[in-house]
Amino acid sequence: MKSVCIGIGLSVGLLISAPVSAGLFNPDVFSLDNGLQVVVLEDHRAPVVTQMIWYKVGAADEPVGKSGIAHFLEHLMFKGTKEAPGKTFSQTVAASGGRENAFTAHDFTGYFQTLAASNLEQVMKLEADRMTNLTLSEKDIVSERNVVMEERRSRTENKPASLLREQTSAAQFLTTPYRIPVVGWAHEIQQLNREDAFAFYRQYYAPNNAILVIAGDVTTATVKELAQKYYGAIPRGVVTARNWPKEPPQLSARRVELRDERVRQPSWSRTYLAPGAFDEKKELAEPLDLLAQILGGGTTSRLYQALVVEQKIAASAGSWFSGGSVGPARFGLYARPVPGGELAKVEKSVDAELKKIITDGVTDAELNRAKAGMLALATYARDSVTRKARIFGRALVIGETVEAVETWPLRVEAVTREQVQEAAREVLDLRRSVTGLLLPKKKG
Repeated sequence: MKSVCIGIGLSVGLLISAPVSAGLFNPDVFSLDNGLQVVVLEDHRAPVVTQMIWYKVGAADEPVGKSGIAHFLEHLMFKGTKEAPGKTFSQTVAASGGRENAFTAHDFTGYFQTLAASNLEQVMKLEADRMTNLTLSEKDIVSERNVVMEERRSRTENKPASLLREQTSAAQFLTTPYRIPVVGWAHEIQQLNREDAFAFYRQYYAPNNAILVIAGDVTTATVKELAQKYYGAIPRGVVTARNWPKEPPQLSARRVELRDERVRQPSWSRTYLAPGAFDEKKELAEPLDLLAQILGGGTTSRLYQALVVEQKIAASAGSWFSGGSVGPARFGLYARPVPGGELAKVEKSVDAELKKIITDGVTDAELNRAKAGMLALATYARDSVTRKARIFGRALVIGETVEAVETWPLRVEAVTREQVQEAAREVLDLRRSVTGLLLPKKKG
């Protein structure tokens, strides 16, 4: 199989390129009788097409004690079917000069191929086949479980910063299943078996729990014909509705300290619980995107200028907002002191900058620069058929609408200084925060 990306961190907002009135994407959306939703994004500039299938299931949907099963199944989906055994699928894509990949996040799992448009029917047939006809041997289970364990070791256990992120996430969410790592806990991965994989597969991999996005040199008429031919014959599944526990009020700041002998330079980070895409305060999403840009979006941001340029106490500093989630989102800050510097001094300076924004707000110049930067970055998405497929798949799979995606720039343009300040006041509350300290191991 190809390399796997766990928990892609796409911001739907940062990838939308222009108001719907510009007619940039003009997606066609339809559904098959079995519940499969299909999005077509025509782009005839090059004879290339991306097929992307998104399943409305991820690590947050895993049974208790089976962490990592969503990601494990993603690996196993490359093991073949009766009609296309072993590596037939991957070999077919490679032989056509195409590329493929897959990804797992808390909210979803996805698979895609990008290749010559003339080969779309071939990969559509193969993808539809493995939606329902996956075959797995015990040998497949053992070998791929070892691969996943090695992936966890290389990406998490061998990297102190990754271990700290895992621990702070576990401390951030009191009940929401986002507290469990997408790759899974090592002791639970080791117990995953063939029955677990098939149970998860049969429960969630069904056309009425999926979104198919086709972007590139195609026509809607052709996609409708092919989708009906290959996906339309698959029966609806009985999909378990999501019933995640609601996050209770968070009343106490938390601090997580990780000391590791592999750490050469300490670092500081903090995350705050923030409204997700379906929270009652979801209107804070665009102001929070802009706040992240103003606070820590590059070398002209407040944190970088204050800590790195003026005070010279940090080697780096920034912020981010991870919105677009089914459950709670997070707003994050980070900084790394200069060699020999003190984390306490860095933290104090970060807090001083946060207080300034909460008390005094942001300037017109800062807000306009943040808006321009976000929209400029988003414009580049128009040149990639795969990026377009990600934009719409990522939004629709969590329950957003095409209209919400297409009108994102209009909402960004409408954000005021007062809304950014109000978002800061609402979210930057230490009671809903987790501070992470990465430190060298104490001598002796």
